[in-house]
Amino acid sequence: MRADEGPLCPPPLASSRRDPAQGPGDSGRERGSAVVDFVLVGVLVVALLLAVLQVAVYVHLRNVIVASAQEGARYAADADVPTAAGAGRTLEVVGQATSTGTAAGLSCTSVQEVDGSGLTLVVVRCTGAVPTLFAPLGDLLPLEATGRAVEEAP
Repeated sequence: MRADEGPLCPPPLASSRRDPAQGPGDSGRERGSAVVDFVLVGVLVVALLLAVLQVAVYVHLRNVIVASAQEGARYAADADVPTAAGAGRTLEVVGQATSTGTAAGLSCTSVQEVDGSGLTLVVVRCTGAVPTLFAPLGDLLPLEATGRAVEEAP
């Protein structure tokens, strides 16, 4: 092959010629389908992202409320603190760690219980719901947390 000769390719077939304005595809039937595909996939990706974020919010709030219930139980277990103060302390800690709205959505109680070995325990129980990222759904995810501490002797 000499340098002045081009590549040896057969001429294109008449049936393979198409109008360049049509773009890729066999005819104009698929024109605009990329936009529809993008919208459908985009909605699916956004919904999946919101679901992952909702799980992250739920796990975070559950961990904060469990730690706060434990803190409230330890606070109420002190010898010079009444048992009922544990619930208030729990809501105070939740309010500082998250928001006052989250703390207002919780219901906490603090009671004394005796376990099987005879120890007096202060038990703080909190119930409520985690707010959803999509507001019209409301509070669908219930949440319960319990914290226990051994009561100090006076």
